[in-house]
Amino acid sequence: MSRIKDTLERIRSQGRKALIPYITAGDPQPDVTVGLMHALVKAGADVIELGVPFSDPMADGPVIQLACERALKHGTGLWDIIDMVAEFRKTDGETPVVLMGYLNPIEMRGVAAFAERAARAGVDGVLIVDLAVEEADEYLPALRSQGLDCIFLLAPTSPAERIEAVARQASGYLYYVSLKGVTGAVSLDVASVAEKLQEIRRFTKLPLAVGFGIRDAASARAVGAVADAVIVGSALVAEIEKHQNEPSTLPGRLAEKLAPLREALDKGN
Repeated sequence: MSRIKDTLERIRSQGRKALIPYITAGDPQPDVTVGLMHALVKAGADVIELGVPFSDPMADGPVIQLACERALKHGTGLWDIIDMVAEFRKTDGETPVVLMGYLNPIEMRGVAAFAERAARAGVDGVLIVDLAVEEADEYLPALRSQGLDCIFLLAPTSPAERIEAVARQASGYLYYVSLKGVTGAVSLDVASVAEKLQEIRRFTKLPLAVGFGIRDAASARAVGAVADAVIVGSALVAEIEKHQNEPSTLPGRLAEKLAPLREALDKGN
């Protein structure tokens, strides 16, 4: 059983909802990332999504685009990020870590080499934003052979045929994009999210995690009422941007930002 599956099944059996924060690796500087990961866990994170900075993050809004720019300015590369996970694993062998990014950095290094190195470092899953399910057969065997979960995105516009195709290939959890647009958007219609999740559940028993548009305790509680997991990214990355010149304060600031969401999810059940 994968670390992601084990964690999310345990949380589900407890009648709880999972909290999955996202940060961009290397932002605001590489030596801060591991400390931020530990701080998020202490504040209630169940899984961590670690963004791989890319020069053209087309699914991301300006907040995460700027985070990628800051990380790339310091030369943060894919192997560096895998080394960060290995460092994190020295003292945390339980919290699942998902690398979230784009196909180009993986292709540049070779998917087999990436999968082997990522698994050895303690990465649990991979979410490749621009990997279409129709093209996944070229990449998934190498990832699966190393025990990496392959997480896919679904959107409000995903038709039933596509949901079914994605559900056949996915493992770990499914990431449902709660609204049309890019990360950091604000209009969140929870009733529409609930309706779409009900449709998706016809095709899979995987946990359904919802991201995009979740920024505070109220939105986390509302989405947690209908989803298995809540993903928060831009709100945390914006906090990093705001205090990027005070890196020593960031672990505490992110913990303060995340803790109310943890409390809201727990009280919502």
